[in-house]
Amino acid sequence: MSVLVPPRPPAASGRPRTAARGLLAVAVLLLLLAVVALASLMWGVRDIPAGQVWDALVSPVAGDNDHGVVRTERVPRTLIGLVGGAALGAAGALMQGVTRNPIADPGLLGLNSGASLAVIVAIAGFHVTSVDGYVWFAFLGAAVAAVIVYGAASVGWEGVTPVKLALVGAAVTATATSLITLVLLTDRHTLQEYRFWQVGSLANRSLDALASVLPFVGVGLLLALAAGRVLNALALGDDVARGLGQDVVRGRLLVVLAVVLLCGSAVSLVGPIAFVGLVVPHVARVVVGPDYRWLVVLSILIGPLLLLVADIVGRLLVPGELEAGLVVALVGTPVLLVLVRRSRSVAA
Repeated sequence: MSVLVPPRPPAASGRPRTAARGLLAVAVLLLLLAVVALASLMWGVRDIPAGQVWDALVSPVAGDNDHGVVRTERVPRTLIGLVGGAALGAAGALMQGVTRNPIADPGLLGLNSGASLAVIVAIAGFHVTSVDGYVWFAFLGAAVAAVIVYGAASVGWEGVTPVKLALVGAAVTATATSLITLVLLTDRHTLQEYRFWQVGSLANRSLDALASVLPFVGVGLLLALAAGRVLNALALGDDVARGLGQDVVRGRLLVVLAVVLLCGSAVSLVGPIAFVGLVVPHVARVVVGPDYRWLVVLSILIGPLLLLVADIVGRLLVPGELEAGLVVALVGTPVLLVLVRRSRSVAA
């Protein structure tokens, strides 16, 4: 039997090489993001030339169908994909770092299930029927789940540990999932409304919803970028991290706060899309190694790249449209299997 173990942070002698690779990777990813964002504005049920897209952005003509599609449908969709993907990618990297678990994702702390349960409450209890109306409920549900998990995991003389976070998160997820299933089995209307949000999609989201969560994503990303040194220390173990002068409790709390802000915002905006937060940090690790200062940066860029590509493929793959959440799951499974084979393992 073997278990995956997260790689150790790089030695000081490897930092110049890591920095060079990181800067090159950032430049390449920014270029790819620009290309994919343009493709997202151009391709869909009806392809629109790049010139028309540019005209729609800088000098729109009232009554022009192509300009209307670009501005009212594809621009919000692309921006939401960029923001949601960045939040999910960063949250995944933080989760794997704070729990020292290479197969952790934002759902490990029960955030996805907490958000989902809150959406169920919004639909069944408050008769909310629009995606924009789910935003605050989903965000609140993710935050409450995180508070419960962190509070329960902090009980005991040893305080919060990665194992306790994972175990309590699994318990919260199981409880929330049971309650969700109970409601869905007894309320067909709620089931019909909920399934459109649950699958995960960039469609039918407005810029107003994006504006609502954007400040939280911004703060979360700033915390994530500042957490690299703390995560590198935590990867060596709590005792070593304390020996290096890190306040382990405070550092872990700040990372969890960043995860709540990022995951809560992303889930409320695009739904509980799986695999983005799980796969993206592994891809980043292949490029720049285990240094979380670069892992987080690359995850912020790879996340939206993966999500937008999945959304474009979903538009082109079937005559109607396949939601981005389904495409990410189809693509993410084989990619994750390949990445897992590359990971170091030790005999248990």
